[in-house]
Amino acid sequence: MEHTSHIATTISLREVMIILSAAAIIVPLFYRFKISPIIGYILCGIMLGPYGLGSYSKDYPFLAPLTIKDPNTIHTMAELGVMFLLFAIGLELSFERLKKMRKLIFTLGGLQVFGCALGIFLISWQVFGVSATASAILGVALSMSSTAIVMQVLSDKKRLNTPEGRAGFGILLFQDIIVIPLMFALPFLAPTKLGLGFFPLIKALAISTVAIVAVIFIGRILLRPIFKMASAIESTEVFMAASILVVILTGLATSAAGLSMTLGAFLAGLLLAETEYRREVEATIQPFKGLLLGVFLVSVGMGVNVAKVIESPFLTIGSALLLIGVKAAIIAAIGPYMGLKTRNAIYAGLLLGGAGEFAFVLISIAKTYYIVGPRSSDFALTVAALSMCIVPVLSEILEAIKPKPKSPDGEIEKASSETLGEDGHVIVAGLGRSGELISNLLRAQKVSYIATDIDINMVTQARDNGIRAYYGDVSRPEFLHACAIDRAKAVVISIQNYHSTVIIVNAIRKIRPDIPIVARARDTQHARKLYELGVNEAVPATLESSLQLAESIMVEAGVPMAHILVAIHTKRAELRDEILEVATSATPSQRMRRIKDSREG
Repeated sequence: MEHTSHIATTISLREVMIILSAAAIIVPLFYRFKISPIIGYILCGIMLGPYGLGSYSKDYPFLAPLTIKDPNTIHTMAELGVMFLLFAIGLELSFERLKKMRKLIFTLGGLQVFGCALGIFLISWQVFGVSATASAILGVALSMSSTAIVMQVLSDKKRLNTPEGRAGFGILLFQDIIVIPLMFALPFLAPTKLGLGFFPLIKALAISTVAIVAVIFIGRILLRPIFKMASAIESTEVFMAASILVVILTGLATSAAGLSMTLGAFLAGLLLAETEYRREVEATIQPFKGLLLGVFLVSVGMGVNVAKVIESPFLTIGSALLLIGVKAAIIAAIGPYMGLKTRNAIYAGLLLGGAGEFAFVLISIAKTYYIVGPRSSDFALTVAALSMCIVPVLSEILEAIKPKPKSPDGEIEKASSETLGEDGHVIVAGLGRSGELISNLLRAQKVSYIATDIDINMVTQARDNGIRAYYGDVSRPEFLHACAIDRAKAVVISIQNYHSTVIIVNAIRKIRPDIPIVARARDTQHARKLYELGVNEAVPATLESSLQLAESIMVEAGVPMAHILVAIHTKRAELRDEILEVATSATPSQRMRRIKDSREG
């Protein structure tokens, strides 16, 4: 018994070692040559999988430790990768946003699934001679696209907020929703169950509805207290454990009701989207999401039967390209009716042209219930996996020939503020009196902003006052990325602790050397040091209080307000120039020494 357990552990660790090696060695090489790491993961799966080098492990035993012979050994890790992806997508949304995006999701997404399913059905039925029922199932299954691959490509190419990115997101979200009733309906199409009627189906749908409502109701009650306790401990590890626990528990809850685990993870993300913990949770799960998605992509590569492709290269590769072409053409035809320009619709169509992870699920279920024969299902799965491998390569080609659009248009533009991420916003670091005042002024002027603080009590108080505040450590690069630092307009640091300000400035400058930073300083000496670090504006608290006192006394002395404003503005500019002159006059070695002292302090 112990021996068996040891073998299972060894096998498990071997697979983990192979995945980590791919992530640590092969993927960085692709980054270096500016090629999508998605391609690297998929190629790893093809080479190291059961149809690649794994097929030669019996003849060449030295290959055995380097290959994965059974895709099921990494199935759980791959499923977790898709769960974390859907959880992250849920974090970027909310029930209110879903309501506002309903036309983009349900109209565009519904037309895409119906149109592509119809086109694939006709080709499968009339060209390949598959039965009508099996062709219908294959049409629906292959009309799905890979959320993992498409979203990762859009993120890597910074196209999430472009017209094709928003359209693609809406379609993918509808596919994730529609797959649930499809999974319910499939068993009732089995030859042995066609005469049972609709009562079992209605019963299953009722159970699933109750399960979803229960997850949402319980989640609204429990999630905030759980994360409040985790944040109060001020331990990154505890917060990380709470985040992972929530993803897995909600997934298990929906799975127990017969739904997909990914739906549970998505619901958990939706519930957390409007809470103050959203940004910190997003930053916390990012490493797990990236690595586990890599596992999923490796599993996709492992599903490509190289021998079958070599045996009939024109048929398999041609079918994969035909699948992409048909789906791209249908999306290109639908897009303009939703206000999407034709070139953007074609781009979205080509990205969504490959099959998706749910195609494997639906076709496998259909095969189990003998709705689709083994020969047709095996061929469809090979084509699906091959088409998923082609999409990242296709994205590199498209990126080279298609410039990014300057602005969205039509119906897509109406949904621009309701889709993924932030854009052109101000990040307010610190929620003391200064931070709250700045946030309220930005809100009054209709300037988009994100306010943050590491103190959960201050965040809660700010939210009670109507401020868009989030819990998190803004000195962490992961949290800055969660606050969309790459698309932010400016950063204002209003915290009182000077050394924390230095750490935050250094973290921001490593990611965005160009972004304007306005920081609060304790006095003129601290302001000079902040200017040396690259802050655009350093505002000494002592200086501003002195200027405010001068303004008040001039008012009491009867000086006209116009003269007061000019005098205060002039004096502020003079003092700023003096501070800058001292900061810039220091030698490079003096500046480096001051920066080093600041960091050590």
